[in-house]
Amino acid sequence: MPTLYEQLEKDVRFKEGMKACMNCGVCTAICPAAEVSDYDPRMVVNLVQQRDEGELEKLLKSDTIWRCGECLSCKTRCPRGNVPCYIIQALRALSIETGFFTESEQGRKQLAIKRTVGDHILEYGYCVYIDEVDLETYPEQGPIWDWLRNHRESMMKRLGTSYKEDRAGTLRNTTKESLDDLKRIFDETGGTRRFEKIEKYSSEKAKELNKDFKEGKDEYWRFLYNE
Repeated sequence: MPTLYEQLEKDVRFKEGMKACMNCGVCTAICPAAEVSDYDPRMVVNLVQQRDEGELEKLLKSDTIWRCGECLSCKTRCPRGNVPCYIIQALRALSIETGFFTESEQGRKQLAIKRTVGDHILEYGYCVYIDEVDLETYPEQGPIWDWLRNHRESMMKRLGTSYKEDRAGTLRNTTKESLDDLKRIFDETGGTRRFEKIEKYSSEKAKELNKDFKEGKDEYWRFLYNE
């Protein structure tokens, strides 16, 4: 059984992102997430290069690796060529692979993202689709949005979109051929397996928390979304 670090080293993003950190802190200074949270990319890179299995496991179970916005500001400034964002991406992948993501509040929310953005891509071809942005789930949209959704067919036509039409333009129907291609891309790149892992480990965590786990916006999903 390979160690956590050995598994991490197999990820091409880790290979590209981890050079030789001298702990200067430039990545943290430029990081937007560090400005508004307790996220510290310098600490993450410094910890990872120590190769301490116990500390690495703690990191994979923590909220820390889910704070990064993946903006790649860190990539532009590191004097040693490290890319903390790539390292974070590799850590997130390993956290999901091992199921450790369910041990942190922010990690558990991967199921909420998978069942919205992820599933919407495969169903509609869009990561955000007006039919799915309801006021109950996104109350910040306000009452005007609710009116727009209730009148979306006429509104979309007035705005010149191709909503639910089989022609070029904004919000057009995605062809079955394109949706099938998307599914194959997910299958070949490991995305489908990643989704299955998220569902599997989330199911176990839901059972542990005595939350109903089915599909879609079930009790566990709503718990995560509002946690």
